[in-house]
Amino acid sequence: MGLVARNINPFTDFGFKKLFGEEASKDILLDFLNAVLEDEVGEIVDLEYAKNEHLGTTELDRKVVFDIFCRTASGERIIIEMQKFFQSYFKERSLYYTTFAIQEQAIQGEWDFHLYPVYCISLLDFVLRDPEITPESYFHKVKLLETTTGKVFNNKLSFVYLEMPKFNKNANELETKFEKWMYLLRRLEFLERLPEGLQYKIFEKVMSIAELLKLEKTDRQAYEESLKKHRDLKNAMDTQYMLGMEKGRQEGLEQAAIMMMRAGNDIASVSAILGLSVEQLKAVADRLG
Repeated sequence: MGLVARNINPFTDFGFKKLFGEEASKDILLDFLNAVLEDEVGEIVDLEYAKNEHLGTTELDRKVVFDIFCRTASGERIIIEMQKFFQSYFKERSLYYTTFAIQEQAIQGEWDFHLYPVYCISLLDFVLRDPEITPESYFHKVKLLETTTGKVFNNKLSFVYLEMPKFNKNANELETKFEKWMYLLRRLEFLERLPEGLQYKIFEKVMSIAELLKLEKTDRQAYEESLKKHRDLKNAMDTQYMLGMEKGRQEGLEQAAIMMMRAGNDIASVSAILGLSVEQLKAVADRLG
């Protein structure tokens, strides 16, 4: 008998926004950010959710909306992204879109190049396929360094990548608040109760918000739709991988694109996830009729 889902899956669009993206749960986001960035900035005591539409310069870029974009009381910009599946050119895409949070600080006619630091935190529900990464490492901090000294050259742009599938510590092995957050997110969907050592008020609030039986009818319907989309996308990406192994990468990507578009994803989203051009995807859509 399989595990029974008791709580929302935090890696669905609905689940992620419900836990971290609503004003009523801002204290949850604050606690998570302080656990992740405790060595980077002082304690974050308050933040505001920032509008993040139309940050890019091209028509396609302006359609990009970060999962969560917020500013701290001292001006730091923080992007929190939940990435469900491996994407072609993931690192390049991450770098490109994060720079929008640098560009948006420009004030027309008054641009003096004073910048507030930008942090991009990516929760990855997949394993990075990168030979430069230590296989057992799940926590990656990336900065602009001077290669001779290894010291930070500029602190205005920082990335944090969390490879969630690699985190396999048991409850009795957890030492830091950060590790406890990793454990909670990794196991939340099937977690019946908080283990000893995780019984913080903020985690109790997470469990209360996430419990499926407590969701309002409209929220439950929205979650079920989000979960279906999540599973369809996972199936599409798994299909891409298998076909890519058997028949070649391009055919695998196109088959994945077909499944994703049939699941209701628009061309811009499919392009960002698979790394295929909009023109290629339009050609695929034309063949579908």
